[in-house]
Amino acid sequence: MLRRILAWTGAVAFAAAFLVLIPLGLAREPAAICIDDPATFPEAGVEGWSGEQLENAATIVTTASALGFGRDGQILGVMTAMGESSLRNIDYGDWETRGFTNPDGTRTTSIGLFQQQEWWGTVEARMDPATSATLFFERLGRLPDWQQLPPSHAIHRVQVNTDRDYYARFQEDAATIVDTLAGACVAGRA
Repeated sequence: MLRRILAWTGAVAFAAAFLVLIPLGLAREPAAICIDDPATFPEAGVEGWSGEQLENAATIVTTASALGFGRDGQILGVMTAMGESSLRNIDYGDWETRGFTNPDGTRTTSIGLFQQQEWWGTVEARMDPATSATLFFERLGRLPDWQQLPPSHAIHRVQVNTDRDYYARFQEDAATIVDTLAGACVAGRA
C-alpha cells in the first residue's frame, strides 16, 4: 500500500513540476535532427559530414533499425558507406577511379553507397540507398560472429575488400553520426 501511495505521490509531483516548467520554457528538449527531415540537419554537418551524406547515413540507420540491428550494426553500416563512397550514392566505382579489377582480372562493377558489384543485385537495387543498405545488412546478419569481430573485420567479411582494417578509420565518425541520429525526433515530431 505504501508503495502505491509513494508512486502516486511521485507521479503527481512530476506532473505538477512539468506543468510549471513548460510555461516557463524550462522543460524544452534539446534541438534534434529529424531523420525524416533533412532540413533539420545542422548546416555545419556532423564531424564534417553534411547534406546528402547525412541523408544517406540516416537511411542506413533507419534501414538497419527496421531490420533489427542496434547501434553496433548501424555503426558498421555507416562506416562501410563512409569507406566505400564517402556516404555518396555514386554511379561509378573502383574500376573507373583506380583501375582496380576483381581477383580473376575482370573489371569491377561497383556502384552506390556500398560500392556493391553486380552479383549483389540490379543496378537499380544497388543505386537505391535503402535497398543497398538492406543487401549489406542481410549479408552482415548471416555472419554468426560479426558482433565478436573488430568492426572493420566484420565489414571486410561482408565487403571482401583488400584490407580488413581499412574501415577502422571511420569508426569514430560513424559512431558520432549514429548517436546524433539516435537522438533524432521520430516521424511527425519536430
